[in-house]
Amino acid sequence: MQDQLSDGDPSPLADAEAPDPALEADTRGKPHRRRGRRRRTDWRLGGTAVRTWNGGLLIVALVSLGAAIFAGSLVTLLWRSPWAPLASTAILWVGMIAPVVVAFRRGRPAGLLRFRPADLVYALTLGLALRVLDGWVTDAASQPFPRATLTPYWLWTDAVPAGLVGPVVEEFFFRTVILVAVYSLLRRPVGRASAAIAAVLVSTASFILIHVVDGSLPLSESISVGAVGLVCATLVILTGRIWGAVLVHLVYNVTMLLLIAAGSVVATGQ
Repeated sequence: MQDQLSDGDPSPLADAEAPDPALEADTRGKPHRRRGRRRRTDWRLGGTAVRTWNGGLLIVALVSLGAAIFAGSLVTLLWRSPWAPLASTAILWVGMIAPVVVAFRRGRPAGLLRFRPADLVYALTLGLALRVLDGWVTDAASQPFPRATLTPYWLWTDAVPAGLVGPVVEEFFFRTVILVAVYSLLRRPVGRASAAIAAVLVSTASFILIHVVDGSLPLSESISVGAVGLVCATLVILTGRIWGAVLVHLVYNVTMLLLIAAGSVVATGQ
């Protein structure tokens, strides 16, 4: 899908894989080098790298995620320790990171890892808007101000995982592996527009599902989490880049941590 948010090359020349010089004979019989075709700059137009992100990769991703969920659940069930939830989350992350590594070893979709200053603008505006939406959906104004005990334990078991690690891992799994693989599978059979819509919906649905399955999401909050998934997936489809979605997710999570920290400081000073 090509639109005003994208900086990819919409011309037919963008469909070329790489310069393909060849020798041709001119009218005098002398060989000369044929003009090479331009390298593809946008994964949404297809290409060898994108074609390797296929149904096989989706199976790898689902199997890896399912095994991680099962192993993480066992850790939580059998290990009676304050560190058990963090260990379970770490196992889940490993299950997400493994398919990402497999995917990028197969190929790197053109432009997906490109960064633009506009991604920072998207992060601030969309991340803050999503946090406001979450406050409205969960009726935060009628609830006690969020707070926690600000200790090194909280920092390493809650703040760093939720604020820094989680958004990066989740975005690369759901908005690169899942989204790009679904788009790649459907682009030719149904067209780019329909493939983009399907990729956004599948990515968002799986993003909601994982938060429900691991017990970190009450069903009443699925709307706000779904909004995060929908916005991030749509942003990747419209721009062709992943970093905007990563930063949106980071802003969304970090603002909640800042509210918790502020509430804790106010409560301590009272």
